[in-house]
Amino acid sequence: MIQATVLKDSMDSGNASYRGIVIEGHAGYADAGEDIICAGVSALAINFFNSVETFTEDEFEGQAGEEDVQFSFRFTSDISPESKLLMNSLVLGLQNIEKDYGKSYIIIRFKEV
Repeated sequence: MIQATVLKDSMDSGNASYRGIVIEGHAGYADAGEDIICAGVSALAINFFNSVETFTEDEFEGQAGEEDVQFSFRFTSDISPESKLLMNSLVLGLQNIEKDYGKSYIIIRFKEV
């Protein structure tokens, strides 16, 4: 199962902001190389990373393919409105995969940091 942990600020101002994400595991929906859930999650995550890097000046740290952690990303400075939109889009895409295929393949958690 894929476990996506979305990191968010506490809601001091009443409006939490996502600070990053860690994606671990494998969906197990199909054989390696044929797993559409893993492919979809990977495409969303890499496109998010590339979009933040290309379209914003926001500072972040990230990595992909390190042992069981398939993808990790964390903003290291203030987050622009553009990055907030990109992060919201990533979370929406992951939630849609979870809704369509079920929590036995992907589960999304939210963690305050």
